Amino acid sequence: MTSNVVKFAAVGALLALAGGTFSSLSQAQPVYRIVGPDGKVTYSDKPPPATGNAKVTAGGADGARGVVTASLPFELRKVVSQYPVTLYSGENCGPCASARSLLTTRGVPFAEKTIATNEDAQALQRISGDSSLPFLTIGSQQLKGFSDAEWTQFLDAAGYPKSSVLPASYRQAAATPLVTVAPAPAPAAATTAARPATPAAAPAPVTPPPANPAGIRF
Repeated sequence: MTSNVVKFAAVGALLALAGGTFSSLSQAQPVYRIVGPDGKVTYSDKPPPATGNAKVTAGGADGARGVVTASLPFELRKVVSQYPVTLYSGENCGPCASARSLLTTRGVPFAEKTIATNEDAQALQRISGDSSLPFLTIGSQQLKGFSDAEWTQFLDAAGYPKSSVLPASYRQAAATPLVTVAPAPAPAAATTAARPATPAAAPAPVTPPPANPAGIRF
């Protein structure tokens, strides 16, 4: 019984993907790293008010941005705009390399976000609910852990070609960190008004001792 429920759930997800029922509002949003005036770091999918004093850097899923679509065939460009693919990977991650190879061999344009810092891991936790890698998003669908069969099914349902149709001139965009931390601003230089130099005090005149009125000699 449980097996049938899992199969029906998987088929339902594929049908929803193929039917184009994804809402553009539900696609993964940018993740904002917010450093408050007290130094406390928080993550949110909504930027803080512009009047605040917090430092904000944006990272996270960026949809079709990061994928050069101008040179893509029309049909592929349409799929990329509807169901952008983002791969979240880590260093020395064998399954991540297999995932990257599947996408590259099939000719799927994708953005790649690397998880290397605590900030990256916290942002990934917010997006996916855990920190397992690799993690893939196809539109609003989230695939945790690499599975050749499962990923292939979802890519098929999204409408990605089964074999590469990328032009010879296409170059995959370089991977970038999930969260880009802006360098701390340099302290402002002191702007004190120039003051005229204070002239040195003149030395006190040396007063010679008074003459001996009695003419006494020693």
